[in-house]
Amino acid sequence: MDFNVRKLATDAGIFFSRAVQFTEEKLGQAEKTELDAHFENLLSRADCTKNWTEKIYRQTEVVLQPNPGARIEEFLYEKLDRKVPPRPTNGEILGQFMLEAAKEFGSGTPYGSTLIKVGDCQRRLGGAEREFLQTSSISFLIPLRNFLEGDWRTISRERKLLENRRLDLDACKARVKKAKAAETKAAAVPDFQETRPRNYVLSASASAAEHELRVAQTEFDRQAEVTRLLLEGISSTHVNHLRCLCEFVEAQAMYYSQCHKYMLELQRELDIFNYKTITSESIIHKNASSSKKVHFLSPTDPSAFLPLNSPSPLETDALQIEEVQPPASGTRKAKVLYDYDAADSSELSLRADELITVYTVPGMDSDWLIGERGNQKGKVPVTYLELLS
Repeated sequence: MDFNVRKLATDAGIFFSRAVQFTEEKLGQAEKTELDAHFENLLSRADCTKNWTEKIYRQTEVVLQPNPGARIEEFLYEKLDRKVPPRPTNGEILGQFMLEAAKEFGSGTPYGSTLIKVGDCQRRLGGAEREFLQTSSISFLIPLRNFLEGDWRTISRERKLLENRRLDLDACKARVKKAKAAETKAAAVPDFQETRPRNYVLSASASAAEHELRVAQTEFDRQAEVTRLLLEGISSTHVNHLRCLCEFVEAQAMYYSQCHKYMLELQRELDIFNYKTITSESIIHKNASSSKKVHFLSPTDPSAFLPLNSPSPLETDALQIEEVQPPASGTRKAKVLYDYDAADSSELSLRADELITVYTVPGMDSDWLIGERGNQKGKVPVTYLELLS
């Protein structure tokens, strides 16, 4: 390897001189060229943008991938310029475990069939999460990282160059000041033996110093203009990050909307399943106690697929909610555990954590109670309530 010793020594000397000058400025022993207020505001705004962008980027990574080991693995693959291997989401893994458990327990059992429904829903939730992670990475994380690794590095490099130009300018100012002071001192106390040669040398030294000062001032002004233009570009960066932020929110809203849709579908499936199970058990229990023949609903009978919260036609005819009066005793307070939307006008919609008054009436199904909230009255499912003493 070839070394330019002279250049290396020159660079080392310049670096040492700048370090000494920077230290003297910090100690107040040397003058420092100050930048204008507008330039200082641009510098402060750029530093603020960089710091908060870095924090938002890191925390967004944590939100999208809470596992630090997985983040480190993705970082290493990226640095090695290799594609990250596909990794199943936690929801997909949970769904797969549930489906495998259903095979062991038997898909024909109530627990096994429910595991299949919930497991399939978890897999769909995991797929929606994967889609959200990919969209968020492309639309939000990558632009932030591009700013930190691209634009900000360019700004930092130009700022460092500007700082070096300023140190060179201040050094030239110090040399000019020193040369003029020496020239003035020589003119005040002349040496009659060597007046002309010494004055000539001092004048030439002052002229050379002034020339270096003009060159340093030109280079400093040029570099300050380049840096100022880059700093003013931070406004465009904010506009770009605003657009990326809106896309991130849109992807997040779509993800949660899909999850809500999948969970509602799962709830409906489980309600129908629970209705069939509870109805079958209720029919068996009632007919066994009365020694009557059990009649199971045919799958082709439309009434076999009524939702859990829908009353049977006989019950609707026999029970008119408007005519029901609360008993003299036996009313209780109940806390609502989950939200419930009334299926028809005979039922009462519920909201989680509210308190209502409940009671039963003769001939009413044991799975239902009459609930009252102010002037509102209707049937409510027992499974959605916590009866208070």
